[in-house]
Amino acid sequence: MELKISTGMPGFDETIDSLRLGDNVVWQVDHINAYKDIITPFIRTALSANRKVVYVRFGDHEALVDDQNVIQYTIDAKKGFESFATSIHRLIEKEGFKTFYVFDSLTDLLTSWSSDLMIGNFFKVCCPYLFELETVAYFAINRNVHTYSTIARIRETTQVLLDLYEVEQKHYIHPLKVWQRYSPTMFFPHLIEGDRVKSITSSAEASALFSNINRVEERMDYWDVIFSQAKGDLAKDQKTQEKTKRLLMSLLIGEKSRMLDLCDQYFTLKDILGIASREVGTGFIGGKSVGMLLSRKILKQDSKQRFATYMEPHDSFYIGSDIFYTYIVQNGWWKDRVNQKTKKGYYSYARELREKLLKGEFPSNIKEQFVQVLEYFGQSPIIIRSSSLLEDNFGNAFAGKYDSVFCVNQGTPEERYQAFENAIRTVYASTMNEDALEYRMNRGLFEKDEQMAILIQRVSGDHYQDNFFPHIAGVGNSSNLYVWDKSVDMDAGMIRLVFGLGTRAVDRTVDDYAKIVTLDQPTRKPLMHMDDLKKFSQHGVDVLSKSKNQLTSVKLDEAIANVWDVERNLFASIDTETAFRLKDLGYKNMPTPYILDFKNLLKNSSFPTVIKEMLEEISTVYDYPVDIEFTANFRDKDNYQINIVQCRPLQTKGLGKSVAIPEVGPDEPCFIQTKGNFMGGNVRLPIDYCVYVDMDDYLALNEQDKYTVARTVGKITRDLKNERVFLVGPGRWGTSTPSLGVPVHFSEIQHVDAICEVSSQAKGFMPELSYGSHFFQDIVESDIFYVAIFDGEKDVRFEPSYIKEQKNLLSQWVEQPKVADQAIHVAKVSDMELLSDIVKQQLLCK
Repeated sequence: MELKISTGMPGFDETIDSLRLGDNVVWQVDHINAYKDIITPFIRTALSANRKVVYVRFGDHEALVDDQNVIQYTIDAKKGFESFATSIHRLIEKEGFKTFYVFDSLTDLLTSWSSDLMIGNFFKVCCPYLFELETVAYFAINRNVHTYSTIARIRETTQVLLDLYEVEQKHYIHPLKVWQRYSPTMFFPHLIEGDRVKSITSSAEASALFSNINRVEERMDYWDVIFSQAKGDLAKDQKTQEKTKRLLMSLLIGEKSRMLDLCDQYFTLKDILGIASREVGTGFIGGKSVGMLLSRKILKQDSKQRFATYMEPHDSFYIGSDIFYTYIVQNGWWKDRVNQKTKKGYYSYARELREKLLKGEFPSNIKEQFVQVLEYFGQSPIIIRSSSLLEDNFGNAFAGKYDSVFCVNQGTPEERYQAFENAIRTVYASTMNEDALEYRMNRGLFEKDEQMAILIQRVSGDHYQDNFFPHIAGVGNSSNLYVWDKSVDMDAGMIRLVFGLGTRAVDRTVDDYAKIVTLDQPTRKPLMHMDDLKKFSQHGVDVLSKSKNQLTSVKLDEAIANVWDVERNLFASIDTETAFRLKDLGYKNMPTPYILDFKNLLKNSSFPTVIKEMLEEISTVYDYPVDIEFTANFRDKDNYQINIVQCRPLQTKGLGKSVAIPEVGPDEPCFIQTKGNFMGGNVRLPIDYCVYVDMDDYLALNEQDKYTVARTVGKITRDLKNERVFLVGPGRWGTSTPSLGVPVHFSEIQHVDAICEVSSQAKGFMPELSYGSHFFQDIVESDIFYVAIFDGEKDVRFEPSYIKEQKNLLSQWVEQPKVADQAIHVAKVSDMELLSDIVKQQLLCK
């Protein structure tokens, strides 16, 4: 058995039967010098016994240890909880078994984190690892500073908890917890006089001692103290308010950034306190919440007061990012988290951690706050949305990478609460989704803190019989990157419009089409020349069903038939042809058939002008193109309210210098020649490889084989990530529906330089292409050039033989080609260039 470990105070060693390997020793002190007096004999005795002693420095106070024989680490706590806790874990791992540690006072972490909750989390993840490696570690906390719950978590986790008092220049130690040791006098206070220890067993002496010790009532979390004190500054001068505001912004919004500067410009101290009052827990509110709040504030502050009457109020709540870590720590998964942050475990541990995140328990105090939020919303539908620290920021939109979950909010309070908790778990688990992991890795965010905050929003809309939905919803871009016609004003922006919930505006559905509207001329004919307006319109409506208590889809005619609060012809026209046919066939009591064309809305309403001006105002302030998600509900064509539910910077290529496009004769070889239908500005892009999926061969495959094509293409493009690759294929890349295109994941093809989507009306393959979807956002952010080919239309030349006549290198990736693989042709091309001129709207690839 290992010898007992000395505190450096022989008399006290006898009192508590010494320390043991594995002990974490926490000292509650009145000031840091008292702690220094205690650690000095401990270090001296440990060194004399040839122990390895490590001092972990992170406090603002003077160094507690200056002995040259003690190894010292300085860790920056201001980088955040995860960075700090991971660094501590790594150094403990490096120093190994039976090392002795002295840590600075944990109270100093409040300066960096402003949260008692996170101090408790740190202790809970650090101490078990120290125990596992049979170390002895000293910690200190300042008395009467931390919440009872923080002290309780420390007491629960540590092996030894000691109160150190200094009364009338005498030191007293009062053991509160000594794990697996006991004596009849152990838990009395003890007077320390050199090597001599005296137990204070007399009631008179004990009473006299404790009457001199200051005890206070339950303390608020340091976070709450800061915000509570800040309220008093509302009555002070402007300079004081600005200083306090910036402090609170650093706690709620994050570190110095372009977004923080914009928030500083638009938010007042009162605004920030209002946000804080609706936060559950502590920590940042996350990028999605910040983007939503900032865009709304910009519109509210418009100098011309153009938007106030059109804006739907919001009453959102925010689950602070610290709750995400607390959830992981509470359930004992921190070591999994640390392992997942290594290159070796980045993907393998993610899969395991994702499953765990779906099944954990929340602390009781957090559950109570969840209940209060749910009681506030009653039975109104809400949506639980991801709002990570990096989300919706300049350079990193994370579009579609994390989950959002609708809660229809039907059932008993217990059932509604369970659905709410499960929705939060689902969002947390989505941090371990493969697409999100790939996104972070490829943007150099692998080791950066990516805490997940959550935005809880009331769903915009109303109940129409069994279903709940807004009249319209969509996504909007302040810059129309998809300029397919010389007459299109790129700077006027565009929207992608749907009836009902906006899910169909960002995620495509088979045989259904959102309305693409150019805001310079909202009634301009559709992007594709379609004679059949009905076929290429929206047929299904996403709604929240009360009876099913879930997100579902219904037919357009069923949804619009129950709209009672506005004229339906604002959104749709009666399908007279179908109506007459139904009548001739003898059908009665059928819903009136409609075609969703938004003709009246776009021609006779002020809505297109207002949404255009909103986009313009936000992008002007951002000094950057923006991408928004919105809903709108109407009383009549000019009496409506718009709800901006999300706003983020849109990552775009610059226009660059104009590119001379050479003339190509009809007999000259050429792969692609087209006017318009491309995005990415002016480019002269040399191509090394072309990966081509033939439309005819692909259409002939069954669904399973189409998925095989996707996986093979992904393998090829990943292997060619250091080459310049042009990816060409039928329909939509990245669709979830194989009949619409090749169902690759964006993470599989994110390294390509250019993407081409081919549609052919003659071959019956005319799916709407990617513009406006989350996949499209990925293309834009990754600086991938995009072109759409409408084969057979005027000014379009598309010659697949240009590629297919060259040697197919597929065998380098597929040893035994299957039926599916025959649709793929990989050519190493020499002297191929992709050229585009955005002013002339010309594109050539040869």
